[in-house]
Amino acid sequence: MHRGSLQYWHHRRAQKRLPRVRHAPINIKESVPLNMVAYKVGMAHIGMNDDSDSPSKNMEITTACTILEIPHIEMYGIRCYSKDINGYKKASFEIHHAESAKKLKRKNVKNDESKLNSIKEKLNEYSNITALLVAYPKGLSVDQHRHIRFESEIGGSNIEDKFNFASAKLGKELKVNEVFKNGEFIDITAITKGKGWAGTIKRFGTARLSHKATQKVRHVGALGAMSPGKVLFTVPQAGQLGFNYRTETNKRLLKIGNSSEVQKINPKAGFLNYGNVKNDYIIIKGSVGGPVKRLVRIRKTINRNRKGIKEPKINYTSIE
Repeated sequence: MHRGSLQYWHHRRAQKRLPRVRHAPINIKESVPLNMVAYKVGMAHIGMNDDSDSPSKNMEITTACTILEIPHIEMYGIRCYSKDINGYKKASFEIHHAESAKKLKRKNVKNDESKLNSIKEKLNEYSNITALLVAYPKGLSVDQHRHIRFESEIGGSNIEDKFNFASAKLGKELKVNEVFKNGEFIDITAITKGKGWAGTIKRFGTARLSHKATQKVRHVGALGAMSPGKVLFTVPQAGQLGFNYRTETNKRLLKIGNSSEVQKINPKAGFLNYGNVKNDYIIIKGSVGGPVKRLVRIRKTINRNRKGIKEPKINYTSIE
């Protein structure tokens, strides 16, 4: 009997540790990058005033939260796209900042920021402009020293706004408070905990067979009908459990903190299996997929929030 959910199918192991973002929100008039990366620190609990429409409205409640640390992020390049009948197509060249390219040890970089004027003159030939970002985890408590390069869509009502923002921000640091606000709803893409190879009972929750069954008890009774002569994808089978791409939508960002106030959230002994937060951080309501020190990707929510942004009133944060 099949008792597992087919909502996420198939259970394939993630190819990279950097979570992918396949879609970007539309109708974002503010010219900012639409996604960033962060590291999962751990969980805590906070006391806040309930500003929802629940029976505990306007009362002080305690809720679980997850803390994410933001690494040092810079915009090292600009990428242009043109659109035809087959979709978006990357332009033949990119604009890279000279100092950032040297820091990334990129070779054969033929274009630099001096060619921004040539792109500005040909803006009508392009359909979209994206930001090329790099995160430097060195100095954090994640014990990783290799930089992470990723791409982000840029918000804006037209391509001129996107280009003006990208050209002004090229080679500069990107702060989390420039992209997100307190109380905003965001989407979080993470790679779940990997649990290796698992059988059908642990992976899908199928029932054990009778003790009179031949061969094994912890396996499926049949792989399908005699005709058609193939095994359908809906049949539960053993395989990889965990380490999958998963996206949670409409997670509320409760607070954005900077590096000067990390003592307000750091426990005396540090976070379990992580250590102390040293850089800018954000507090997310609820849980976030993946283990501690896992790289996650935060994005402006793809679902429209009709209630607007309400900054929560946080009374205390647990640091014990």
